[in-house]
Amino acid sequence: MSRRKRRIAVITGTRAEYGLLRSPMQAIRERRELQLQIVVTGMHLLRKFGRTVDEIRRDGWRIDATVRMQRGDDDPCDQAAGLARGVAGIAKFLHDAGTDVVLVLGDRIEAMAGALAGVTTGRAVAHVHGGDIAAGDFDENLRHAITKLAHIHFAATPAARARILQMGERPERVFCVGAPGLDRIAELRADANPDAKRPAHALILQHACGRSPAVERRVMRSILRAVERAGLSRTIVYPNSDRGHTGIIDAIQEHRRTSGNGAVRTVRSLQRDAFLGELMAAQVLVGNSSCGVIEAPVAGTPSVNVGRRQRGRERAGPTVIEADESYRSIVEAVRRARRKRPITPNTTVYGSGHAGRVIARLLATVPIDPASVAKGFQSPVDTRGPNPRVVRRR
Repeated sequence: MSRRKRRIAVITGTRAEYGLLRSPMQAIRERRELQLQIVVTGMHLLRKFGRTVDEIRRDGWRIDATVRMQRGDDDPCDQAAGLARGVAGIAKFLHDAGTDVVLVLGDRIEAMAGALAGVTTGRAVAHVHGGDIAAGDFDENLRHAITKLAHIHFAATPAARARILQMGERPERVFCVGAPGLDRIAELRADANPDAKRPAHALILQHACGRSPAVERRVMRSILRAVERAGLSRTIVYPNSDRGHTGIIDAIQEHRRTSGNGAVRTVRSLQRDAFLGELMAAQVLVGNSSCGVIEAPVAGTPSVNVGRRQRGRERAGPTVIEADESYRSIVEAVRRARRKRPITPNTTVYGSGHAGRVIARLLATVPIDPASVAKGFQSPVDTRGPNPRVVRRR
């Protein structure tokens, strides 16, 4: 009698996190021991942010469930209400579908909803990018809470793994696999045209940090003015749905109305390969996205990291220039970034671009019986010695 496939439910709530989860999803689908289930929620279902659930379908994925969470307005209570809706809706799917493992990534409320739904229905929870630090992001507390809910941990760097161990998680359940966001870049770089760079073009990606729309609008205006002053044409991507996002959108729309024809392109969302193509072709990336400190260095694009949102997160290379949120600081940082020589390292602290396959292999082989995934207090491991190496692809 054949053994039942292990059912892995991947929870995706934003275009960015979907882009990072694509390589694990593909690798899960390719393994005969695993059955992929896809639950789409969050920003994916909102027209305001491009309704990217349609993009997932166009990519050829079968969606097993959609769960509406946020309404898309800028009301702080919408996040709390959306979390409650997400837990209830995802839990129902997990129960009905007989899911074995819930796979979530990062620190957003969609990942928290998936983790809570998994725990409360008796499923194992696997968490990607736990142990990271991004102390300027109001979701930071959620990341560490998800770590304590999770049973299997896929850390992106040795330092992140060490932090998870310091939180009392069991060493045999904590794996350093690298960042899955690098997997597709590694593939695209092999076929990239070295002359494809657009020498006077910037990619702008700025997210809200949970502050008032007025504050977020002011910061975004400074970024747009600084890039315009540098004489760069620009592709501007809409922010995520976090509190304060309406201020950023207002600044984008105002900038588009007042800028010269052809200088500005605004998009609500970009398909992952299209976004990576824009990233690799741009002379500089400006904003506060984690892409600027993880993917951009590997894509060979200098970046300007604006503000404190990524404070504490490890940089993947020396081409990341720091700026505070003032206009003058951003102007100077853009100038310095444009003078940086693009570097495309083969290996970084985030691995070399094989995380998806490693994650799928571990999901197929790690024990998930009740005894092995029982949560209990584990004395923190002494992590003062050499950091463990990234798990290799097999």
